[in-house]
Amino acid sequence: MPIIHWFRRDLRLADNTALNAAVRDSGGAVIPVFILDDKLLKGRDVAPMRVRFMLESLRALDDGLRRRGSQLLVLRGDPATELARLAQATGASAVYFNRDYTPAARRRDRRVAATLRSAGVRVESFKDLVIFEEDELLTASGQPYTVFTPYKKAWLSRITPIRPQAGDWQLSPLPTLPSSIAVMSHLPSAAELGFADVQGGPKGGEPEAMRLLMQFKDSGALQAYSTRRDFPGIEGTSRLSPHLRFGTISPRQCYAVAVSTLSYAFPAKHSFSPAASDAKKEGADAWISELIWREFYIQILYHFPHADHANFNRAYDVVRWGSGDAALDEARFAAWCEGRTGYPIVDAAMRQLNQTGWMHNRTRMIVASFLTKDLLLDWRLGESYFMRKLADGDPASNNGGWQWAASTGTDAQPYFRIFNPKLQSERFDPDGTYIKRWLPELARVPVEYIHEPASMPPAVQAQAGCIIGRDYPAPIVDHAEQKEEILRRFKAVKTG
Repeated sequence: MPIIHWFRRDLRLADNTALNAAVRDSGGAVIPVFILDDKLLKGRDVAPMRVRFMLESLRALDDGLRRRGSQLLVLRGDPATELARLAQATGASAVYFNRDYTPAARRRDRRVAATLRSAGVRVESFKDLVIFEEDELLTASGQPYTVFTPYKKAWLSRITPIRPQAGDWQLSPLPTLPSSIAVMSHLPSAAELGFADVQGGPKGGEPEAMRLLMQFKDSGALQAYSTRRDFPGIEGTSRLSPHLRFGTISPRQCYAVAVSTLSYAFPAKHSFSPAASDAKKEGADAWISELIWREFYIQILYHFPHADHANFNRAYDVVRWGSGDAALDEARFAAWCEGRTGYPIVDAAMRQLNQTGWMHNRTRMIVASFLTKDLLLDWRLGESYFMRKLADGDPASNNGGWQWAASTGTDAQPYFRIFNPKLQSERFDPDGTYIKRWLPELARVPVEYIHEPASMPPAVQAQAGCIIGRDYPAPIVDHAEQKEEILRRFKAVKTG
């Protein structure tokens, strides 16, 4: 009897836990299916770039399945209804899938499982999206971790050697399906699904994910990650975030490659110390730490689902956001979205996001701090905008990052962590390479003014062909003044 494998955030064949179990348990009689769920496709924060990436990944997945003797069935509709119909039509004994941990995904999966079980279909779910899930890492008192550093220490103390599964198996041909199963004749384009025809952005698919991972390692970027990762003007990151988002690569594959670059023999104890003498070890350690951050935010949203829409730290529910002038706040938010704030590092990052569906992690922190601490706007506005643009938009990581920037989240750092956009720019883009790449109107601005173009004397503005207020905006707020205001608001909560 065949087993249905329901693909979701695991769009790959190698090291796919549920899929490998289905192959093993059915002897290769697996029915691979992906369901285009209109509740997700028509959601408020769906990014056209993310849909394009997903569809490209599905095409690559279908290609891989065809090489293994099968193909991907693509259905459209409610997952509970479609899976129950498919199981009945094929005589499938079970539906296997890998677990997801967001509040919405858990509600959906409980409903799907109940529908299938009531129809006599066995349901099995598997851990795959993360290395440690749900209640696997808890404090000594049995509570979930709410601060990253002790969570990281616990994670590292539990990790064991990982050998990703190859996925080198063959599948039985698909059974003939009745007309009642409305299999899509072709995988639609983003435009056919009603989304804008976006161009560029990250390329999807399992082969591309593996190419990026091996390039990251073989080029030396992984080994140099700790020293290069914070500079948006250079290629110092893996660019694997959208692939981890859609599961075209697994965290186990990433971890195994990182460990393979370490100069000591596993399982020697991880020190993960910034004082480590081995530069290669520092790079691998720093990248593994980012994988742990990802899992930390996933378990936070699992244990504290209210953070999906509210402050993780409810004490800050009384913090007042905005200027008190709705029209002014709307204009400032629009300037932030469009990269017209007059702060070059902020504007360059927002234009990169709008044009490519991706943004460097350092600049994500900068623009998030600017929105919440300089413009005094609610972090939920930025979180939502990112989800409408990012190819790697992940509910847990995006939410965690925004609440970290807004000082409403899990981070133990106090609320007075406020990024100075000019100082951040000078430190992490000293020559203005990144700024000039995304802000061509500043291409001729001298380096000494690139981080604060409004300080250029009129003669220099004329020579650079960049008149402030005409070719590039003056700063829309004064950083020093806004810093004092946000501090006053947070202190009022602390003392109130």
